[in-house]
Amino acid sequence: MLVKTFGAAVFGIDATTITIEVNLAQGINFFLVGLPDSAVKESQQRIKAAFTNNGYKYPGKEITINMAPADIRKEGSIFDLPIAIGILAASEQLPIEELDQYIILGELSLDGHLNPLKGVLPIAINAKKGGFKGLIIPTENGREAAMVDGLDVICVNHISEVVDFLKGDKTIEPLRIDIEQIFNSAQRNLGVDFKDVKGQMDIKRAFEIAAAGGHNVILIGPPGAGKSMLAKRLPTILPPMSMEESLESTKIHSVAGKVKGDQGLITERPFRKPHHTISDVALVGGGGYPQPGEISLAHNGVLFLDELPEYKRTVLEVMRQPMEDRTVTISRAKFTVDYPAGFMLVAAMNPCPCGYYNHPDKECSCGSIVVQRYLNKVSGPLLDRIDLHVEVTPVNYDELANDVPKEGSEEIRSRVMKARLIQIKRFSAPQAEEQPERIYSNAEMGSRAIKEHCQIDTDSAEILKRAMNSLGFSARAYDRILKVARTIADLDDAASIESKHIAEAIQYRSLDRENWAGM
Repeated sequence: MLVKTFGAAVFGIDATTITIEVNLAQGINFFLVGLPDSAVKESQQRIKAAFTNNGYKYPGKEITINMAPADIRKEGSIFDLPIAIGILAASEQLPIEELDQYIILGELSLDGHLNPLKGVLPIAINAKKGGFKGLIIPTENGREAAMVDGLDVICVNHISEVVDFLKGDKTIEPLRIDIEQIFNSAQRNLGVDFKDVKGQMDIKRAFEIAAAGGHNVILIGPPGAGKSMLAKRLPTILPPMSMEESLESTKIHSVAGKVKGDQGLITERPFRKPHHTISDVALVGGGGYPQPGEISLAHNGVLFLDELPEYKRTVLEVMRQPMEDRTVTISRAKFTVDYPAGFMLVAAMNPCPCGYYNHPDKECSCGSIVVQRYLNKVSGPLLDRIDLHVEVTPVNYDELANDVPKEGSEEIRSRVMKARLIQIKRFSAPQAEEQPERIYSNAEMGSRAIKEHCQIDTDSAEILKRAMNSLGFSARAYDRILKVARTIADLDDAASIESKHIAEAIQYRSLDRENWAGM
């Protein structure tokens, strides 16, 4: 007897429906075909033990299982449950009427209990597109799958519950959640706040510009100046995530197995802070079975690299292309996967190994050559891709002791959101062929968009020309200055870029200046 059940496999951040064909014939063999990996092949032992421990009969016949499409590699233990249900149905221990209405997924324990899965959200989205009535999945993944409206999410803990549900002996109500209520309530929880930061008004201004335009930032200053404290508060002044952004980020975290069972939806902008010992594969993604890296987990949020020169050179250099393209492509011999990487980079570093170069009170113990060698750990091409270079100075006693209430994240965020609304309106028209994707912020502008939206007057052009000639800026730095100036103008609600906007943007290119380290 031939029976079909349906599962799913995740490639990149998208899912593909897998048809599992189970056929029983005369004999005693077991064949599992369709490019299964070792974990899939081991399902036979888990299924036999689960049947024995729960009173189901494992058929003493030749069992042939085909997983179609047969040319796609099947990975992991998520196919245990659909294979088991297919065997039960093929051996007439289970009716087959509703098997074509559900995608069934779950890893079986030897006692029949089901373990949670990775990548449930993209599977749920694919199930809805495929016209399935619903999903049958472990309870721990229920909230995540229920984010997809119009899909019956049947949450189960044990194979016996699945059997009873498909037989009609047990009624399991589909899980329903109020997505908008969860989304809106989470958006109001900021956690940390910029009002906790004493002094550093210039740095707050730079962060406001970065948030308003989606620009990358590097902070350079001595230990204890507040670089990490400021970086952690950047997400609190970014615009709240849209539902589209939230679902996109949740898909990435779901594939990586980072979504908690009681969470379901990523509603706050991600803030990723990998340690400086991270490998290049862990940062950008990849591996034998490709997984998203830290730059993809930071999509729609912030990637914070503290002590930037301590990262391996190869790790930093592999970020260059994803920073430009806002996506990372992982290529293997037989397939290619793309992961989104639209993150804001915030990097922090000391000016020298001891940390006190150019400190107003403490003397640096490093020689000029040592300082330059330390700074050279961060390549020029990488610095070119960072829009704002911000020098952080220590906070003095008077500022630390001042208890006057400071401006909080809500006030800064309101100005950022006004600037972002200006940009959304500006970029709402269809883009040129050079950049067909939708632009959401000034930092994403290509050369044609810069030419169209960043026109400057004669005085501004003269200021920029002098800066280019005297400070040794590159062509990429030229474009970055225009983008930042456009953001500053948006914060001022100015229709055109003025000379003061260009002048302020130029001051945020300090690390591009020749002889910055005093040589």
